[in-house]
Amino acid sequence: MVEPGKIIFLHGASSSGKSTLARGVQARIGEPFWHISIDHLRDSGVLPMERFRSGEFDWKAARAPFFDGFHRSLVAYAGAGNNLVLEHILDGEGWLEQLVQLFAPFDVFFVGVHCPLPLLIEREKARGDRPTGSAEQDFRTIHRGKTYDFEVQGEGDATENVGSILAAWKNRSPMSVFRRLLGT
Repeated sequence: MVEPGKIIFLHGASSSGKSTLARGVQARIGEPFWHISIDHLRDSGVLPMERFRSGEFDWKAARAPFFDGFHRSLVAYAGAGNNLVLEHILDGEGWLEQLVQLFAPFDVFFVGVHCPLPLLIEREKARGDRPTGSAEQDFRTIHRGKTYDFEVQGEGDATENVGSILAAWKNRSPMSVFRRLLGT
């Protein structure tokens, strides 16, 4: 029987530094972890982004089934024994609850990545690949009502934040936020 994968779940606003942290965790953690995000699917050409951007395809209609499939694919990866460093923005209604249920078999370490609004706006503008205002919208909503196993400040030194995440991961409680939300 395959041992289920473990999940380090980085949750923060667009442009908060999740990708940098995920790459750092992946580079330094003592066992193999996949780094996975929506950006990888978008940027690799999995999604027909040009056709969504042109209006030929309706992203609003495709969004719910896309994210449902993405969430279920994470279960398949971890269920096959792959460890994941997941970066995600829980901006959909019911997504946290869905993932708590789907991730029930896994050791999930939920990390909140916070960042001040002025820096999010500056990073979003510098990137140029995000709709203007998405970082601010995330800033105002995505952490509301969330509890984390660990939290970092995205404006802090990335190397130090990665070290802090790894230390907290190593010393994590078996009663994670996801376990508590599941009620087990």
